[in-house]
Amino acid sequence: MQGNIAETSKGRQKKSDSAVKTINLALQGGGSHGSFTWGVLDRLLEEDRLAIEGITATSAGAMNAAVYAYGFAIGGREGARTKLAEFWKRVSDAAAKGPLQPSWWDKKTKNWALENSPAFMMMDIVSRLMSPYEFNPTNANPLRDLLLQSVDFEVLRNTDSPLKLYLSATNVRTGKVKVFDKKEMTVDAVLASACLPFMFHAVEIDGEAYWDGGYMGNPALFPLIYHCDSPDVAIVHINPLERPELPKTARDILNRINEISFNSSLMREMRAISFVTSLIDSGKLDGAGMKNVYVHSISGEAELLKVGATSKLNADWEFLTHLFQAGRSYADTWLETNWEHLNVRSSVDIHDQYL
Repeated sequence: MQGNIAETSKGRQKKSDSAVKTINLALQGGGSHGSFTWGVLDRLLEEDRLAIEGITATSAGAMNAAVYAYGFAIGGREGARTKLAEFWKRVSDAAAKGPLQPSWWDKKTKNWALENSPAFMMMDIVSRLMSPYEFNPTNANPLRDLLLQSVDFEVLRNTDSPLKLYLSATNVRTGKVKVFDKKEMTVDAVLASACLPFMFHAVEIDGEAYWDGGYMGNPALFPLIYHCDSPDVAIVHINPLERPELPKTARDILNRINEISFNSSLMREMRAISFVTSLIDSGKLDGAGMKNVYVHSISGEAELLKVGATSKLNADWEFLTHLFQAGRSYADTWLETNWEHLNVRSSVDIHDQYL
């Protein structure tokens, strides 16, 4: 099945406007919702007219980015597509053997949540009363083995692939963002970027402890601005900026708090980008040594608002492939609608969407 997924819509590249355009990608975190990003990446990899210079990512986005970069290094576009499909199938296969399964009611309602799963209810209670150092003293993390099966990190670090890679984590001691580049890429760097402190021990690297990068950069955009030539940044949103309904249950309130906090660093960077851009455009700031940043958005918000918040922990293959296909569809629409804007201007109103 994963082979079929990797070949979906192969050869659908649009033939008009054949000039190659180079952009950067910013991939958000969001647990199993990262399979939406997998679909986006799969569609973008089909597009021969599109080149990716750099990727910045956090949490589930970091896993997608590391697998993408490794697959691309060893096998180009098709290598990246294949490795991403293999990775997500491994995630689902591993989850199928674990206790976190959607209940019959969750499956019937198709909101893909785990709220009625006995194992989730128990985990939810335990994680509120005990730290992972108490309920998981051995620090068991199945993601480590899945990543090591999917990425040869030594090859990734030493490849001469031109793709630039930046993963964000949060330094527990200083509260500052730590950005790992490709030369620093290890399985621990990826796990640090995805370390939820209520579920896993802090990841220690070179004497420093790290938590999920979403607290300080979901994802951090400045590495792309400082180190990449392309002015275009396409953000793959899987962490909703807005929710139309007021959360009233304890679980929904906590989820909304997490969404707001995980988006806060991105909003701050957008304010800075908007401010500098306005100064350049108005002539109040000398453009020498500065560059405009063109912002684009591939958002799964409309799709992900339909599913329950706890679906971030649901790795059922039917659910993952549902989001994969949604990601492909949204990316296809985005390419069709915004191709003419790439390398020319932002395709979103930064002030309206982020400020």
